[in-house]
Amino acid sequence: MNFIKRAVLSVKARKGKTFLQIFIFTVICLLVLTGLTIQTAAKKSADLARQSLGGNVTLQFDTEKLMETQRAEGGRVRITRDPIALESAEELVSYEDVKGYNFYSSTTGIASDFEPIEEESEEVIENEESPVGQGRGGFAMGDISLEGVLFTDSIQEFIDGESSIVEGRHLTEDDVNQKVTMIENTIAEENELVVGDTINVQSADEEQSVSLEIVGIYETTSTATDMGGMSIAALNPFNKLYLPYTAVNELKGTDFTGTIDRAIYYMNDPENINRFVKQATQESGIDFSTYKLDANDTLYQQMIGPIDNVASFSKNVVYLVTIAGAIILGLIIMMSIRERKFEMGVLLALGEKKWKLISQLIVEILVVVLVALGISAAGGNLVASQVGDQLLTQQLESEEASETPESFRGAGMRGGIGIGGLTVQEVEPVDELLIEITSEDIGMLAIISFLIAIISTILPSLSLLRLQPKMILSKQD
Repeated sequence: MNFIKRAVLSVKARKGKTFLQIFIFTVICLLVLTGLTIQTAAKKSADLARQSLGGNVTLQFDTEKLMETQRAEGGRVRITRDPIALESAEELVSYEDVKGYNFYSSTTGIASDFEPIEEESEEVIENEESPVGQGRGGFAMGDISLEGVLFTDSIQEFIDGESSIVEGRHLTEDDVNQKVTMIENTIAEENELVVGDTINVQSADEEQSVSLEIVGIYETTSTATDMGGMSIAALNPFNKLYLPYTAVNELKGTDFTGTIDRAIYYMNDPENINRFVKQATQESGIDFSTYKLDANDTLYQQMIGPIDNVASFSKNVVYLVTIAGAIILGLIIMMSIRERKFEMGVLLALGEKKWKLISQLIVEILVVVLVALGISAAGGNLVASQVGDQLLTQQLESEEASETPESFRGAGMRGGIGIGGLTVQEVEPVDELLIEITSEDIGMLAIISFLIAIISTILPSLSLLRLQPKMILSKQD
């Protein structure tokens, strides 16, 4: 009788112990499969979060590093942003992960021959302050905002549908070095301007001026920013003009020729963001002690923080259950071998080889593994969903309680004020896991299960190699 047939007969003969092993192994498989499935679901949710944020990376001046340096030197914090050399920004355009890009250069200006949209409170400000082009504190501030770009159709407001073209066309890279502009529909109607007309704009210090041909008119649903009761015309979204970044640089002065404020690179796949940043850091000539590549990591971490913690917990569960399962099964099999010493002694006395005895034990436990895998695959999705939802709910409640200031609770506030008074965007954390057992999860579970079964069988079975039939049978007497 070969060892496989003996193993099958042994499983049938020891129904009680077989059912006990199947029960224990099924519990182990369900826990391992739950951990694997939650990790897979967390990865999918993280990918979706990255896609919802957009796969883009921004090259910009590193204000935080400048402030840290100034504080370390004991001086007063003064924020002066060095513009980015155009050659440096263009250096990253050729990277294989970049599918598109846009360059930005912004400033404010003064409407020379047309009227910006004004609000009542502006009159109070102008009466308190004085000359045209000066804001509070004496710094130069215009009454319109000038957004210099390379392409307008990839600006976030147009992608989100907040702004849209109503007449004319978008600005493109063909407009670089041209004196053209896109204006908002409200300011166009108030000044009776149409596509093809020309308007004049001065720099905020009135040192420079340009004549711009209107090539496009857009409308926006944006609202003016509340500046603590003040209303500044340049911040009114109706007073925003889009220009080629070269035209904005001309108004900012000769020091800004061949520079931009920031560059945005759109990735061909959000998963390639880290590779793009690593390549830029290692291969480009950009001074990353002054500039940084921002991949929206702060918002990304806000979104995936809870599921990241759940995935980390489930990963630890897989490790612990795998080790504990191997130990428990090993002990059970060791006890089984002790009880079957006489059987083993008889087989050895009949001339059976020791490796066949060990193989018989392995086949017996593999039968148990196959049954446990089948039960786990059938019920694993339900268990993983219940456990995953419960863990995520607890994590969300824990993070909400620990991160939300007491004064914000119940107010539904999802925004804040960041450095320099700029509005900091906040996003809702991912509150749902798309748990679904995949073939990869089942495959990984099968590998782990077979490893547990083989290790937990071979180690206790090594004692068989030291046994002699005569000694076993004599002790049995």
